[in-house]
Amino acid sequence: MDKEGLQEKNIPPKIRGLLILRVLTVTFLLGMAAFIEMRLGEATIWAAGPATTYQPWILLVMILSTYLLTAVYYIFSKSVSQVSSNIYFQGICDVLAVTALVFITGGIDSVYSLLYTLIIIYCVLFLGKRGGVIIASASSIAYGLLLDLAYYEIINPLSSSPLNDYYGTGYVFTRIFVHIISFYIVALIASFLVERERRASSLLAERETAFEQLDLLHRSIIESVNVGILTINLRGLIKTFNRAAEEITGEALKDVRNRRLNEVFPAYKEVFSEGMSSDIETKRINREMEFIRKDREKIILSTSLSILKDSSGRELGEIMIFQDITRNRMMEEDLERSKRLAFIGEMASGLAHEIRNPLAALSGSIQLLQKNLFLTDQERRLMDIVLRGKEQLESFMQDFLLLIRPLPGNYDELAIGQVIEETIESLRLVPDWHEDIDIGTSLLPGPKIKMKKTELRQIVWNLLLNAVQALPGPGRLTVATEYRHYPPGGGSWVIRVRDNGIGIDKADLKRVLEPFYTKKPAGTGLGLAIVNRIVSGYEGSVSIESETQKGTTVEVQLPCPDGGRAENGEDSRR
Repeated sequence: MDKEGLQEKNIPPKIRGLLILRVLTVTFLLGMAAFIEMRLGEATIWAAGPATTYQPWILLVMILSTYLLTAVYYIFSKSVSQVSSNIYFQGICDVLAVTALVFITGGIDSVYSLLYTLIIIYCVLFLGKRGGVIIASASSIAYGLLLDLAYYEIINPLSSSPLNDYYGTGYVFTRIFVHIISFYIVALIASFLVERERRASSLLAERETAFEQLDLLHRSIIESVNVGILTINLRGLIKTFNRAAEEITGEALKDVRNRRLNEVFPAYKEVFSEGMSSDIETKRINREMEFIRKDREKIILSTSLSILKDSSGRELGEIMIFQDITRNRMMEEDLERSKRLAFIGEMASGLAHEIRNPLAALSGSIQLLQKNLFLTDQERRLMDIVLRGKEQLESFMQDFLLLIRPLPGNYDELAIGQVIEETIESLRLVPDWHEDIDIGTSLLPGPKIKMKKTELRQIVWNLLLNAVQALPGPGRLTVATEYRHYPPGGGSWVIRVRDNGIGIDKADLKRVLEPFYTKKPAGTGLGLAIVNRIVSGYEGSVSIESETQKGTTVEVQLPCPDGGRAENGEDSRR
C-alpha cells in the first residue's frame, strides 16, 4: 500500500463517500444543463469563439454513463483491496470521462474542463502529492491531446466546427498551456494544504496523546495518594473526590458530586469561618475538624484549604486536602497518659516507702496494745477503726503501685470463664452488693489464655465492681465472653460487662480511663485506670459505651493465638 494512502480499515467508508460525492456532483451539473435545455429548447454554451450546441439526448447518455461508471468503480473496489490502486483506477477513468464530456460539449469552448481540477484535488486527498502530480499529468495529456487532435482536424468535437476555422494556433496552444499550468498549480497547492493539514492532525494527535497520558498520570497520582483530595468550583459545589476521600469519609463520588461542601462536611463552615480573609490567596489554611462517617463513626480530620487556579492565575475554585488523624490523636492521648503515669511512678516509689513503714509500725503497735491491755468496748472499737483505716491505706497503695509496675507472678494458662465465676462469688461479699441485682453470664469454655491470674482477676473484679456500684437499686448485670478470629492465625478474647444502671455522662466518658478521675463520693478513680494499664500491657484494648440512666457496656479485648474457638457456651442466670 502507498505510504500516503489510507489504512485498509478506512477503505470502505472513504471510497463509498467518494462514489456518492461523484454521483451527486455529476448529477447536479448535468441536471442543471438538462433544466436549461428544457427551459430554452436547446443547451447553448457561450465562449470566446462561436456558439456550440448539442442534442438533448447527449445529456441523458452522459448521466447514464456516469452512473454506470460509478457501478464499475464500486465493483472494482470490492475486488481490489489496495487503496492506491482503487484511487488511481478511478482517477484515470474520471480523466477519460471528463475528456469525453469536454469533447461532447464543444472541446475548447466546453466549461466542463474545470472538472479536471476536482479529480486532481480528490486524488491529492487520497494519494498525496505524487498521486496529484500523476493525475495532473494525465489531465494535461488528455486535454492537450484532445485540443491538438481537434485543431489538426483529426477529430471534430460534436456540434462544433473545426477549431482552425475560428481560432489561431497561438490561442489554442495558449489555452492548452494555461490549463496544464493550472492543473499542476492545483495539484501543488492542494498537496501543500493536505500536507499541512496532515501535519497539524498528527501534531494534534500527539498533543492529545500527551495530554491523555498527562491526565492519566495526574489521575493515577491523585487516586494513589493516601490523603483525601477534593475540589470545589466557585459556586461551592464538589467536582472531584479521590479514592482516599471515599475511603476516609465512607461517601462515594456519585453521592457527593455537585453537592455543597458544607452539606458533606457539616463542620466546614464553622471551622473555616475564622481566617478566611483575602490573604487565603497567598497562604494555605490548616484546620482540624470532627466528621461523622456514613457508618456513624466519629473521626478527626486534619484539613488544608487553598485556592485552585489555572495556568494563567485565574481562580477556578478551592482544593481541600484532608486525612484521618483519629489514630494519631489516640496515640497522643496514650502518650500523654503514659507521661502522667511515669510521673506518678516516680512519686509512688518514694511514697510507698514513706507511707508503708509508718503504717506497719502503727498497725503493730495497735495489735500489741490489744493483746496486753484490758480495753473497754469503746476503746476496742476505736482501735478497730484505726486498723480499718490502715487496711484502706494499704489497699490504696496496692492499687497505686499497680498502675506503675507489673504485678509479680508467672504467666498461667487460664480459663477466662472459670476466673469470672470465681470473681462473681467473691463479689457477693462486698458492701455494695444487694439481692436486687440479677447477674446473667454467657461464658464460652474455649481455649485458655496465657496471662497472670492476679491481673486477670483484677480486670474482672474492677469491671464487675463498677457495674455493681452503678446499680443502687434493682438492676441487671450480664457478663459474656467471645472469641473473635482475625486471620491469619490470630484472634482475641473479649470480656463484655453490661449493666442497666445510672450510666456515664458523655462529657466524662473520655476521661474515665484516666487515673484519679471519678465522680463517686468514696471512689479513688483507679479501677478502670488499672484495667486499662493491664490490658495495654497485653496489647489489648478497652472500649466503653454508655448512656445516662440506660446503662454502660465495657468491652475488653485480650489478644491470643487462634488455638481453636469454642463451639458451644454456657448460659446461666444468678
